[in-house]
Amino acid sequence: MELAALVLFAGTLLVAAASPGPGIAALVAQVIGKGAHSAPAFAAGLILGDLVWLAVAILGLAVVAQTFHAIFLVIKYAGAAYLVYLAYRMWTAPVEARNVAATVRRDGRLRLFCAGLALTLGNPKVVAFYLALLPSLIDLPRVGLLGYVELASISVVVLTVVFGAYALAAARARAMFRSPRAMRLLNRTGGTMMAGAAVAVATK
Repeated sequence: MELAALVLFAGTLLVAAASPGPGIAALVAQVIGKGAHSAPAFAAGLILGDLVWLAVAILGLAVVAQTFHAIFLVIKYAGAAYLVYLAYRMWTAPVEARNVAATVRRDGRLRLFCAGLALTLGNPKVVAFYLALLPSLIDLPRVGLLGYVELASISVVVLTVVFGAYALAAARARAMFRSPRAMRLLNRTGGTMMAGAAVAVATK
């Protein structure tokens, strides 16, 4: 693909990804509530969801996405329901200091990954970017396998930078609070943000 098209895509994706939305809110809430160790798996799910929608857009499957609208609705509400569950866990989490450095079990990482994936697949903001905005930026019918790899690579880099920056900021904010009262406040703040992300996904 032409360099100008790739730069345009990268810049537009950066702006779109960095603007607060359900995905960012859920990621920040996850870090605030459970620590930075929970961010990589969740962010990986978010990124894979973007790559799926990118593939859908390039393959011209917008009509198929509309045809199987019910399936995407199920994914959307399942993701929202899991975010509500995470919000509840944050609100009711113990506040002992040992939880700050707690490790996530392997199955916990898988659940976080699936939650991030479901959130992105059902996120109207992401869907609008790839199925509505992207065709105006790039001549999608002319994008081949190499073009997809180029766009996917840019997506991974841009989204990793954006999600990493938000996760780092949330982790630093969390590290400033060590008392049980402050940890309880952080957990409930994170839980509220997670619930807000669930509502944003479910109602759009």
